[in-house]
Amino acid sequence: MDTPLLTARHVSKRFGATQALLDVSLTVQRGRVLALIGENGAGKSTLMKILSGAYRPDSGSLTLDGRPYAPSGPLAARHAGVAMIYQELNLAPHLSVEDNIMLGRESSAWGILRRDRQRPRVREALDWLGHPELSPDALVGQLSVGAQQLVEIARALVHDARLIVFDEPTSSLTQRDTQRLFDVIRRLKSAGLGIIYISHFLEEVRALCDDYAVLRDGRSVGSGTLAGTSEEHIIELMVGRQVSELFPQVPHTRGEPLLSLQGLTGRRLPRNATLTLHRGEILGLAGLVGAGRTELVRCLFGLDPVRSGRVTLAGIAPGHGPRGRIRAGMGMVSEDRKGEGLAQSRSIADNLTYSRLSPYSRWGWLNLSRRRSAVEHWMAHLRIKASSQDQAVQTLSGGNQQKVALARVLHQGADVLLLDEPTRGIDVGTKIEIYRLMGELAAQGRAVLFVSSYLTELLAVCDRIGVMSRGQLKEIRPAREWTEEAIMNVAISG
Repeated sequence: MDTPLLTARHVSKRFGATQALLDVSLTVQRGRVLALIGENGAGKSTLMKILSGAYRPDSGSLTLDGRPYAPSGPLAARHAGVAMIYQELNLAPHLSVEDNIMLGRESSAWGILRRDRQRPRVREALDWLGHPELSPDALVGQLSVGAQQLVEIARALVHDARLIVFDEPTSSLTQRDTQRLFDVIRRLKSAGLGIIYISHFLEEVRALCDDYAVLRDGRSVGSGTLAGTSEEHIIELMVGRQVSELFPQVPHTRGEPLLSLQGLTGRRLPRNATLTLHRGEILGLAGLVGAGRTELVRCLFGLDPVRSGRVTLAGIAPGHGPRGRIRAGMGMVSEDRKGEGLAQSRSIADNLTYSRLSPYSRWGWLNLSRRRSAVEHWMAHLRIKASSQDQAVQTLSGGNQQKVALARVLHQGADVLLLDEPTRGIDVGTKIEIYRLMGELAAQGRAVLFVSSYLTELLAVCDRIGVMSRGQLKEIRPAREWTEEAIMNVAISG
């Protein structure tokens, strides 16, 4: 059998009292795609940082092409032929496509940049990827996320990469860009490169990957070829228990109308949106990226200005701005938890209680012991994994950050929950918990407006689904009357 391109044997890494990796092993073959799967906090990021040279393992060994591989830093890893395509792209937005691709490998003579020498290499990489339409002179900051990703891949090729790691590469891509990326990865695979593909979308893993390796709590718990391996088995390896259903159903009954929109129109989007959300209901919003779903939610919560239309909550117009909406009983979980959904440098306790401090404050002073008890309750209720409630949110895994955001609106006592892409970028186990939580909230008589680009979960979780297209809310029907094809037909109808 051919020598594996990459082998990791018994790799361990500890940070203080936290054992991030323990005795992890995996193998990547040339011309194959390995899916690296695991819940948030399973150790995937730590392992990738070891591969990229950002961290050094405490024990264990790596080999690349049969030779010992121990990069002294990211530059050494890149020179060895290991490239990382992170979820947050590493590009200079103010530089051109060519300058980004050649960064660190510029052609020069006597200190003068020789564009005439490097331009053919840039063109060759873009042509090979099947995207000659990308201009080397275009500013990267003006490209779509999908095109920026292609620039990163072209840079890896120019740097003679043999192994490319893709970390959640589709989380911010449109469906079209996702298919373009898959075509590129298949081309890289055909050229004999080794690929590590990290994703929480098991449908993507099934469509693209050949092999899999599962991490749980920093340990290797399973690996093999995907052919003949069931999705249920992979999920059980990830969460460490049997999972009876991916979309748990909690019985709930639709009650009286609670939230009403009449002709809601924002500064640009949405346009003339009308809907009614009932107590005990989960209403899904589908649509393409840019259709106006997030803008509708932001207008509802008072974050964006409303040009016309009417919003009522229990028959009463809520106060203006987010503060007025919160007081009226509305809560929102933003799609951008890093940028605006959470105060990343603040503690779990601060983030969880910021929107409702009144139970703990008197004469301008906070009763911290009372707040601590409340925070402990919500951390236990949502199973937030952290060393303490004083831990900074930015140090938590993505799934646990999302649980903090959800705990905040629950602690706030919101009757109407506006959830914008709440399951994006989180693991399957946490998704199942969030689906169950939404059902429980509906069973308590609360109303949930659920925005998602993942049609499978909308169809499985929601009572009704509305589809937005070009800023307009086109149709709302019971979920049982929709199919994925029908939703997409309305979404692209314009």
